Amino acid sequence: LETLRRSQRRFDLILLTAVWMHLDETERSTAMGTIAALLRECGLVSMSLRHGPVPPGRRMFDVSAEETIELGGRFGLRGIHQSAQDDAQGRPDVRWSFVILQRTRTR
Repeated sequence: LETLRRSQRRFDLILLTAVWMHLDETERSTAMGTIAALLRECGLVSMSLRHGPVPPGRRMFDVSAEETIELGGRFGLRGIHQSAQDDAQGRPDVRWSFVILQRTRTR
C-alpha cells in the first residue's frame, strides 16, 4: 500500500477480500489512512470480513463491520453498504460481513 501511495496514483475502486481481519488494530488504522489517500474523490473501497474460529497457524482478529465503518469515517470515508451472509463454503461456524465505503467529496 505504501508503494502505491508514493506513486501518486488514485483509484476509483479498491477491493479487499478476506484481508482486513488479518491486521491488528494499529495496522488497520494505518492501512485505512493509506487506502483513503489512494481513492479518488467519490471512490469506493469494498471489503469482506470473515467471522469465526481462527484456522490453525493463522493470525486473525474479530473485526466488525461497524468498527470498520467508524474507522473509515476518521479518514473521510463514509459507509454506504453493510451486509452479512453465511459462509459460501458451507462452514456453519463462519459468517461474512461486507462493507462498502466511499470517499467523501472534497470542497
